[in-house]
Amino acid sequence: MPAIISSVDAGSPAQRAHIQPGDILVSINGHPVEDVLDYQYYGYEPHCVFEIRREGKIHLCRLKNREGRDPGLNLQDYLGDKPRGCSNHCVFCFVDQLPRGLRRTLYFKDDDARLSFLQGNYITMTNLSEREIQRMCQLRISPINVSVHATDPELRAKLLGNPRGAEGYAIMQRLAAAGIVMNCQIVCCPGLNDGEALKRSMEDLEALWPQVPSVSIVPVGLTKHRERLYPLKPFDRESARECIRLVDEYGEKYKKKHGSRIFMCSDELYLKAELPIPPEEYYEDYPQLENGVGLMRLLEVEFKAAQDSIPADFEPFSVVTGVSAAPLLRRLFHEAGLDGKCAVYSVVNDFFGHTIDVAGLVTGQDIMKQMAGRELFGRVLIPSVMVRQHEGDFLDDVTIREVEEALGVPVHPVRMDGRGLADAIAGRYSENPWRRED
Repeated sequence: MPAIISSVDAGSPAQRAHIQPGDILVSINGHPVEDVLDYQYYGYEPHCVFEIRREGKIHLCRLKNREGRDPGLNLQDYLGDKPRGCSNHCVFCFVDQLPRGLRRTLYFKDDDARLSFLQGNYITMTNLSEREIQRMCQLRISPINVSVHATDPELRAKLLGNPRGAEGYAIMQRLAAAGIVMNCQIVCCPGLNDGEALKRSMEDLEALWPQVPSVSIVPVGLTKHRERLYPLKPFDRESARECIRLVDEYGEKYKKKHGSRIFMCSDELYLKAELPIPPEEYYEDYPQLENGVGLMRLLEVEFKAAQDSIPADFEPFSVVTGVSAAPLLRRLFHEAGLDGKCAVYSVVNDFFGHTIDVAGLVTGQDIMKQMAGRELFGRVLIPSVMVRQHEGDFLDDVTIREVEEALGVPVHPVRMDGRGLADAIAGRYSENPWRRED
């Protein structure tokens, strides 16, 4: 698709060069522009010649800019073309476990290397052509996030439901040789890629250090909507403990060797194992927060650092969250002396199934049903991951307005880091852009 320019930033080098919305960006310094990666790689030089097509005619526009600064163009599509979809049929795919009737965007599975670089999405690399691999090496698309799951070729192909899954580790070796940093995840499925398979994966990935600086091990998530899907079993207490023991054994070894443990289990695995979350120093610089690795520990550390900012006369509140986070919040509020003016309620996930206990998958209908008749004080705080930021609706399309009407109290999405939580308790909200005056 052509790289169509949707807008030009006011006062930018592109505007001074008379580039206009609707123009097509053809090349920069003679390099063809296919998407936003080409634009960012070639366009951030201090002196550039932009080849523009306007009404069928070619124009050469010379730009002067500070090196590394955006020239000021915005492409019609963020990527310059459409996102690349997933070609896999993973045995554990969460999208395949969604019920019907949710908004369409939830069913789209992206597997686009550009989004991995630009937004931190995880990719499997099964849809990369040889040309695209070479381009990633040439443009130094780094860092990226890779869904590994297993390094054994046959096992990885089985897990991903795609013969090209077998090529994954070989591609990673090529990217590592080109200097590309890859943060990785392993969705661990008991009986499939744990045990000896997990050992091999950790050994193979450690061989790519420092280009693979961090790997998260996350337990498979299973909803109740798994009709005709691959038979999987969830982690229980003992299997979760064995997985943590194995990961920590390798982590301690690599900590001594490299100064970093590289491999860390998600908080969810510790909760399933009924083990305490590790101390702060375990998580080094928290490289895998987006996968829930150390999220609860960091929340505690930040909240304790910020709790003195909560005034003594704060307005009473309730927190409604997932089952996994509720015990930690109750303890933090008790230790902060907030008892008597707050309550923490956990929502059992009837919509997706009771094995799903994270806050981000709690639906509006479950909140309304389970909170009806509860003492909610004067306001309800919910983790902002429950709703779309600018629309204010849950995964089941129930809106915050509807939940407020059903419960009879205002509902505030809260940024669930320690500072954001303390600010919200104090009445300082920062996560309500959807809320406008009627």
